[in-house]
Amino acid sequence: MTLRTKTQWWGVVLDAPDGAALAHFYARLLGWQVFSEDETGAAVAPSEDAGYNLAFETEKHYVRPVWPTVEGEPQMSMHLDIEVDDLDEAVAHAVEVGAELASYQPQETVRVMLDPAGHPFCLYLGSSA
Repeated sequence: MTLRTKTQWWGVVLDAPDGAALAHFYARLLGWQVFSEDETGAAVAPSEDAGYNLAFETEKHYVRPVWPTVEGEPQMSMHLDIEVDDLDEAVAHAVEVGAELASYQPQETVRVMLDPAGHPFCLYLGSSA
């Protein structure tokens, strides 16, 4: 069996202590728009008809993940990879809109960042950069 739909749409949902605030962070980071905002969270996408989004749900028991992993501490369950043309410029922009550079950086062409809720995301140089 294959899942069928008349339109293609997909999304990823991340929990946060304040879903709407985290949505606004990612809208600033990616240059996207905020949609469907209410007290339970919000979603961001490049446009209303993009076919995909990132959503952020408020979770009152949210615990910030620890990265890199530390035994007995909350672990990330996923991370976002974002291709960029200029790594230094992308890191500066991410910090300007509210991210922080993770203390551990495992690769030369990747920068691990932490969003305001502590979710790691990676900025990486594309193959043509």
